Amino acid sequence: MNADSVGSNLLEQVQMPAEFRDCFARQRAAYLAHPAPSYSERLADLKTLSRLLKENRDALVQAINLDYGNRSEFETLFGEFFVVLETINDAAKHLKKWMKPQTRQIDFMLYPGARNRVIPQPLGVVGVIVPWNFPLNLSFAPLAAIFAAGNRAMVKMSENSRHLAELLAQLSPKYFSEDKLKFFEDGGGRGPAFSSLPFDHLLFTGSGTTGPAVMASAARNLTPVTLELGGKAPAIVGPDYSVKTAAERIMWVKMFNAGQICTNIDYVFLPQGTEDEFAGHCKRLLAERYPDINSPDYTAIIDARSYSRLEAALEDARVKGATLINLADGQRPNVESRKFPPHLVLNPTEDMQLMQREIFGPILPIRTYRDKQEVVDYINGHDRPLALYPFSHDRGLQDFYIANVMSGGVSVNEALLHVAQHDLPFGGVGASGMGHYHSREGFNTFSKLRPIFHQGPFSAIQMLFQPPYAGRAMKILNLLIKFKG
Repeated sequence: MNADSVGSNLLEQVQMPAEFRDCFARQRAAYLAHPAPSYSERLADLKTLSRLLKENRDALVQAINLDYGNRSEFETLFGEFFVVLETINDAAKHLKKWMKPQTRQIDFMLYPGARNRVIPQPLGVVGVIVPWNFPLNLSFAPLAAIFAAGNRAMVKMSENSRHLAELLAQLSPKYFSEDKLKFFEDGGGRGPAFSSLPFDHLLFTGSGTTGPAVMASAARNLTPVTLELGGKAPAIVGPDYSVKTAAERIMWVKMFNAGQICTNIDYVFLPQGTEDEFAGHCKRLLAERYPDINSPDYTAIIDARSYSRLEAALEDARVKGATLINLADGQRPNVESRKFPPHLVLNPTEDMQLMQREIFGPILPIRTYRDKQEVVDYINGHDRPLALYPFSHDRGLQDFYIANVMSGGVSVNEALLHVAQHDLPFGGVGASGMGHYHSREGFNTFSKLRPIFHQGPFSAIQMLFQPPYAGRAMKILNLLIKFKG
C-alpha cells in the first residue's frame, strides 16, 4: 500500500470536513504540478504576505480586539504586526542564500571527480494550527518560513479567534489563490480532523495537554511535527542583581498581553529576604503604568472560562496558605470586562493549582532560595520549560544556570526577547515542545534538505571493489581502514 492510499484510508476514518479535504487535494495537486517555485515566486509571496498585513492593519487590529474583548492596540501592533513584518523582511533578505545548494565534502580517494550537494526543496503542503494569544504572529511568522521554503499552507485558527479567522478567510483570497494559502475557522472541535490530514509537515502551537493528541493524529500519517507548547518558565534573580531592575523587567513581560504568553515568566526565584522589596517595586510600577486596569492599555483575559480558572487558582492558593498581594491598588476583578488585576503569590506550595500548570495570566508566584543548587534541583524536578530567565551580572552564575537547566530558549537579564531575535531558532524541549523555526531554522524545517551524490567520469569503487573480494579488494579495504581514525 503506498503513502497516498494510506492517507486516503485515514481520511475516511475521521469526520473530515469537506472544506479540509477539498483544499488539501487542491494544494497537493498544485504542488505536484509546480513542485519547485523560483526565487522570484517565493519573494513575491513574501511581499504579498507583508502587503496583506499593511493594507488591512486597522481591520485586523479591530478583529483581534473584538476577540479579546479588549486587546491593547500597542500590544497588537508591537507583538504581532511589527514582529511579523520584521520576520518577513528577514526571510526576504536572506532567501537567496538559504535557497543556494550547499556543497559538501567527498572522499576523493574513492570518488575522484565526484561531488556532493544538499539541495533544499519544498516539502509540499504544510498545516498550521494557531492559538488565540498571538494569532497574527503565530500564523504569519510561520507562513514567512513556509513560503520562503516554497510550500503551500492550510491554517486553522483558534475558536477564540472567531472575528480574526472570519476576516482572514475573507481577505486571503484577494492576495493568494486557495491552492497556495487558505485560512479556516475552528468551528468547534475540528482540530482532530485537521491534524489528521496527511500534511507534509504540521506546526502546532498550543498547550502541552493538546500537543500529544496532535502528534498522535499526525503520526498515523507519519507526518513530521513541530510542537511549540508551553510550560512553567522560571526567572531567577541572582544575589548580585538589582531587585528594582529585576522587578521592572519582569513585570513588563508579566503584564504584556495580561500574561497570556507561552514564554512568559510563570514563577520567580528571589534571594531569601528580598520578597518585600520586590513586591514594593511591583506595586509602584503598577501604579505608574496601569493606574486603572480598565484602561484600553490593559488587555483582557481571553474568555470567561480562562477568567474563572485564574480566580479559582488564586482562591486555591489563599485557602492553602499563600499570601496574595493585589498589585493594582486593591482594584477588584471585573467579570464583565474580564480585566484581571495582577497578583503576587508568596509562599506557594506544590499542591497549589498555580504551581501545577501554566498560569497564562497576570499572576506571579514567588519562591525564595538560599543556594543556587536549590534552584536547579527544583526546576529540574519538573518538566523542562520553554524558557529560562536568569538575572545576574556574574558570568559564572549565568553559565551555571544555562549549563545545568535545560530549556527551550534563554534570555539573560531580560525576559521574552530571545523569541524576537530573528537569527535565533525558536522551539521547546521535552514537554515544552520539539523542533525549531524562525529564520534559517524555519526555512530548513519546512524544506527537505535533499542529499545528492554526483558520480564523476571515473568510478574508483567499480575498479577496486569487484568480487572475488579475497584478493585485491580485501587488501585495499584493510589498507584504507588502517589509515582511518
